[in-house]
Amino acid sequence: MTVQLSTSPDLARPDLTRPGVGIVKVSTWHVGTPERQNAAVEAIARAWRRRDWPQVGLLSYSVCTSDDGTALLHYSQWTGEDACQEFLRTFRSERNDEIDAAVPGIERLGLRTYERCRSGEATSGDTRIPGCVVIVEIDFDGADPARQRDWVDAVFAALESDPRPHPGGIAAHFHVSTDGTRVLNYAEWESAEAHQEALEAPGDGVGSRTEQWERVQHYPGLTGSRVTRYTPALSISAGV
Repeated sequence: MTVQLSTSPDLARPDLTRPGVGIVKVSTWHVGTPERQNAAVEAIARAWRRRDWPQVGLLSYSVCTSDDGTALLHYSQWTGEDACQEFLRTFRSERNDEIDAAVPGIERLGLRTYERCRSGEATSGDTRIPGCVVIVEIDFDGADPARQRDWVDAVFAALESDPRPHPGGIAAHFHVSTDGTRVLNYAEWESAEAHQEALEAPGDGVGSRTEQWERVQHYPGLTGSRVTRYTPALSISAGV
């Protein structure tokens, strides 16, 4: 199969609820500057466009650029772990070698494995195109899959009961790490400005001051959180 690559704003994102996804891999590349960030995205596009799609169970591969110009977020969907390991053994090196030749010194920071847990839209059937992706990472003090999912359910209860949700939020896609220690929210927003407005509103984070949000923010065993804003840059999948 050939490669289908899109950088247009409406298509430079994965189908986050697509069927058949067994696992999701998420990693970050530190590139240092906006110029190197742009060059890395262009090098990724070239490296994938020049090659046939690897038919090992990779469903999609998407890249976002951090708003501070220093990093790339990588989000890939797979049928399962065996598919990912086959790709790493067989296809990754030649692509990364070409990218590294174009942009030397990329720092690759980890590769975590997730399963999508639950998704929700701010408004049913929302067709707005996300201009901003907000990645929220939540860490817990030990492995507990039941606790991960209970915390996600608590977030949805807080969202559904929030009296003043910010209208710039489009959708939230929660993922649980397969090691039981982390939750990742791939949140889609209208714009970075809308997300910043939500952060600056009364309350702690994007939620109002409610009992439900208080439970989310002070959940037992929660040890830390990180919030990073990105812009969708490209999304790649098998062509027809």
